[in-house]
Amino acid sequence: MAIQKILVVDDSKTELYHLQDILGRHGYSVRTAENGEEALRRLAEDKPDLVLMDVVMPGQNGFQLTRSITRDPRFAGLPVILCTSKNQETDKVWGMRQGARDYIVKPVNADELVAKIKAFDPV
Repeated sequence: MAIQKILVVDDSKTELYHLQDILGRHGYSVRTAENGEEALRRLAEDKPDLVLMDVVMPGQNGFQLTRSITRDPRFAGLPVILCTSKNQETDKVWGMRQGARDYIVKPVNADELVAKIKAFDPV
């Protein structure tokens, strides 16, 4: 099944707008959440095909939320891409250990982001 619906989780309205614009121009249906609690509500309402997750957020951070999502049987197989300004190799390794399937550093390059998402589409 091709990726069509994406949940973008970020506490920055500017970043949400930017990512929503990029993804919308590439034909993706995008829903947004500004924190972990809202993200979990959105997931329960309408399961997306992929989650694009910020790391630095108030309350539950993106590492914690990724771990919660990827270990929940309801969301088995749901890919999470961490999208963050944290660019250290240790951050990437830790994110992948939490269950993320990929990692992209802000500022986001639109072509790189879309290529990472398309990598999850079946051939």
